[in-house]
Formats: sequence, C-alpha cells, structure tokens
Amino acid sequence: MVTDTDQHADAALASPSLDELAEVARQVSAAVQTVISGKPEAVRLALTVLLAEGHILIEDVPGVGKTQLAKALARSIDCSVRRVQFTPDLLPSDITGVSAFNQELREFEFKPGPIFANIVLGDEINRASPKTQSALLESMEERQVTVDGTTYPLDRPFMVIATQNPVEMEGTYPLPEAQRDRFMTRISIGYPDRDSELAMLDSHGSSSPLDDLKPVAHASDVRALVLAVRDVHVSAAIRQYIIDLVNATRSAAELRLGASPRAALHLLRASRAYAALDERDFVIPDDVQSLAVPVLAHRLLPSAEAMVSRDMPYQVLSAIVQRLPLPGR
Repeated sequence: MVTDTDQHADAALASPSLDELAEVARQVSAAVQTVISGKPEAVRLALTVLLAEGHILIEDVPGVGKTQLAKALARSIDCSVRRVQFTPDLLPSDITGVSAFNQELREFEFKPGPIFANIVLGDEINRASPKTQSALLESMEERQVTVDGTTYPLDRPFMVIATQNPVEMEGTYPLPEAQRDRFMTRISIGYPDRDSELAMLDSHGSSSPLDDLKPVAHASDVRALVLAVRDVHVSAAIRQYIIDLVNATRSAAELRLGASPRAALHLLRASRAYAALDERDFVIPDDVQSLAVPVLAHRLLPSAEAMVSRDMPYQVLSAIVQRLPLPGR
C-alpha cells in the first residue's frame, strides 16, 4: 500500500542515471562478494530483487551460505535490519507486533514486531507453523500490517529474505502456494568451486568477513534506484512474450499448476531491474529468459505423471523457454 507520504517522498527523490545505478549496484555486489565468494549470479539475482521491490526465498542444503548471503546483503545497506529465527513455537504476534496495555497512559499502545524493518531476515521459515507463516502474507504483498483492526504502513524499501532447507523435512511445514507466490525469486546457491572454497578457507578461517563489512549504500539510495528501475522501457513485444511464457506454463501437460498473474508481474519488474544492472534503459528477451527459472519455477506444481518420470518444474520451464518463439521487432 503506497501512502501519500510515500508518494511525496518518492517525488522528492532525484531519479539517478543508469550509470549511477550500476555504480551503486557494483559497490553493493562487491561488498556482498567479500562474504559470498564465487557466486556472482546469486548476488546479482539478489540485487535484482531488491531493485524490483520483491522478496527472496533462498532454498538450499545446509552450510552453503544461505544466511550469510542474506546477512551480507542486509549489512551492505545502511538501513534497519531485523532477523527472525522461525521455530514451531513462534506466534504471529512475535512477527507483526502486539497491542499492550500501558499502565501510565491507561490505554493500549502498539509494540511493533520485527517485520517493521527495511530488510527482514527469516531464517528457516518452513519451521514455523502455517498460522505464523501466514502473518507475512499481508506485509509481503501490500507492505502493511494490520493488528487489532488498525493498519500500519511499512517503510520503504522493504524486503523479506527467507531461507529454508529442502532436505531436512522433519518438524517442518511446507510453505503454502499462496506464500511461495509472493516471493519474487527462489535462489539456490549451490556448492562453491574448488578455488572459491579454498579462498573461503583463507578468508573465513580465522574470522568472519561479516564483522568487517561496512554499509556502502543508504536506504534513500535504494529508494532512488527503485524509481530509476521503474523507468526502464518494456516494449509491447516483450510484454507479449512474458504473457506467452506464463500461458505456456498453464497449458503444459507436465504441470498441474502454472504461473499466476502475479508471477507475470514479478517477471516484468525483475526484467526491468536486470536490464538496469546492465546499464540498459530497455528490456531484451535475454533478460526475460535469464530470469524465467528463478522467478517462475518455485510457483509451479508438477503433474502426477511428471513426478513419476522425475520431471522437475524447472526442467519443464527450461524446455518451454527453449521452444517458445522469441518476440519479433
């Protein structure tokens, strides 16, 4: 929800040029890569989501740096950051906040929860109960929180970076489709290559590089960059290409649930940010193709036949991207 205050603040910001945007992005990327080495694509994808006003789901096996990536991105920007460790006994009010009675004022006052921050780190999000997970739905989509009938807007930029382990499922609650659909991208970091892992032993062996990481950008810088990304041009042909791609997932025999209209919107916004990071003021088909899997795959559900033949949604999506005709001029 965009308030009048947000609109006036946005109007007061001077939209930076693409050169300035790329320079700030390079500084943030360099800062993050001092912590997460050998994974430039994962870092670039995280920056893309930040500039596209989305949220990130980092899903991978233990120990590959999911939480480190989230912390490094948060610390490289001078803004409010809160971390939530999701556990089975966590309550919705532990995230959104609660109205408590003030004995001195003789009235109830609202105590904000950790969701009231520019960047919220949710570690092991699938360990919380579905009731607690659903507390994030309103804030992620509408950037507001409603408690006891009163709605409180969230400051911008606002981004949720959640992590989960897809291997250890005991005592976990799978994210519902409604919540997975609110994450703009799903990132899988993967294991580092030999040289990067060797460099990690040298740099991380004695101390954590997070301790020395200093902010290289401010929250106001991010707000200005978001405005610049909104001005990136998307032609009618590219828009039609995005719609054709989304429709292809809905009609694929290997999928029983295709991409939603929200997914198409997220793909459009992410493509704008991806192009801006390359200092382009227009989107090309390569941008859409590069983002199709990380933006769409986690929203798709395979059919029973696909599960038997072990056709994963990202494989089906990759095949769709390969055979879909590129937009003409």
